[in-house]
Amino acid sequence: MDRRSAMKQLALLTGGVVLIPACDFSEESILQAYENLKITASEKELLTRIIHTIFPGNVLKSGEALQLPDFVLVMCNDCLNDTQQEAFLTGLRQWELFSKTHFGTEFSQMDATQAENSLRKTLVMDGDKEADAARGFISTTKQFALQGYLNSEYFMTEIKPYELVPARFYGSKKIENA
Repeated sequence: MDRRSAMKQLALLTGGVVLIPACDFSEESILQAYENLKITASEKELLTRIIHTIFPGNVLKSGEALQLPDFVLVMCNDCLNDTQQEAFLTGLRQWELFSKTHFGTEFSQMDATQAENSLRKTLVMDGDKEADAARGFISTTKQFALQGYLNSEYFMTEIKPYELVPARFYGSKKIENA
């Protein structure tokens, strides 16, 4: 056997063995940006769809254009305690099943009108533990999405321009010379 070809084969074999652990195809990977929330890409996509239903972008910019899903996840990751984070994740993970059982269709399969109606009905539901978890998840998502929208650069510059204090003074008396 040639020594040079043996060394090439050994190098290829070693490289292959080193790369095998990186090739894990078993589960969907968890997004690393949110260290306390163990959220997957498909769960983030579902959250994006929910936020798109809240801020569709018909007249103003949409929620995705302002990166509201990332804002909601960062706020949940940084500002909620462990029990609130767990409740948020439970609501997010059970939202498709909840939609199917209460509205007849999974949320990702609904059209815009059905999705909007399902969110409205969920916010006024009372009763079982499942409805409470869904209502808590939707209200937390809505609260953080609205906060992100109102504090976005787009809103602060184009919709409601910010003026420094003391802003303008509109006097109502005319001063005449005496």
